[in-house]
Amino acid sequence: MNIDQIHAVLLERFGQSVVGPEPKRAIDPWIEVQAESLLQVSRFLHDDPRLLFDHLNDLCGVDYLEPDAKKAAKFGHEPHVEVVYHLTSMTHRLQLKIKVLVPRWKDGVAGQLPVVPSVSSVWGIANWHEREAYDLMGIEFSGHPNLRRILCPEDWSGHALRKDYEFPLEYHGVRGR
Repeated sequence: MNIDQIHAVLLERFGQSVVGPEPKRAIDPWIEVQAESLLQVSRFLHDDPRLLFDHLNDLCGVDYLEPDAKKAAKFGHEPHVEVVYHLTSMTHRLQLKIKVLVPRWKDGVAGQLPVVPSVSSVWGIANWHEREAYDLMGIEFSGHPNLRRILCPEDWSGHALRKDYEFPLEYHGVRGR
């Protein structure tokens, strides 16, 4: 089964408003999933006997603050963050990438973190990956059982992998740069 066939299964079940009219074509193609439907789509990808995506290889956040010329030419571009999910079906020997795109700030309010549903109830390992994306990229995962920092101290200010992050000059009396 290839990405077009997987997309056809998702399209039949969820419709174009959830998974788009077709997969996104690139060196490593993906299917874009709407944030509000991510948990349902993930559960379906995991449980449907035709798919059985039982393994989450990786989940990461990407910040697109400035226009990326290559990406903009192919997909259009507005500043946003993406959550990228790399999935594997061990049973069917399939791999799939899905992406959720959300505005950099919730409701357009600077400082209000964007929200994506947690998939830790589908793939347990997502618990750690989502905490890392929260800590470093500033993406909240609604429904996460323990969403707190995993690499930075709890009192750290900001999210260090955001493109507009400003490294503090001092932290607890220790000089930075």
